[in-house]
Amino acid sequence: IRNLRSHPASSSVVMVVTVVLVVYSHNLAIGVLAGVLLSGVFFASKIAQIFGVHSEASEDGRARTYHITGQLFYASVERFNAAFDFKEALDAVTIDVSRAHIWDISSVAAVDMVVLKFRREGTTVTLVGMNEASETIVDKLAIHDKPGAMDQLTAH
Repeated sequence: IRNLRSHPASSSVVMVVTVVLVVYSHNLAIGVLAGVLLSGVFFASKIAQIFGVHSEASEDGRARTYHITGQLFYASVERFNAAFDFKEALDAVTIDVSRAHIWDISSVAAVDMVVLKFRREGTTVTLVGMNEASETIVDKLAIHDKPGAMDQLTAH
């Protein structure tokens, strides 16, 4: 107990919640399950904070490159979507994910939405730098590179 203040707050909370639930319920499984779930929530929150998007315009102002850094998954999708300006008059957008990893269906859907929104505005979009694992999940789940993708965007 004396180490609670010296450990990270999230670890201390997980430990206290686990112990309290085990003592209260007399069931170790409930305490462990709660601890594992709480640890997962804290981990997702922590990893989502290590995510960023920065952009740079071309010299003529007609193109923009968005550099994505970190883990793109359900907890970082909102920040990903908010980073793009779809109303900026651009001929081309490059989304560089060479310093990012795309993890789940939520992140693939976010990439789809961004690409298709830019295309709806008449902007050419190029997605570059995917690692092998990200490319596998995007190839399997994405719609932005499939025929009729724009029709699916307008259906939502």
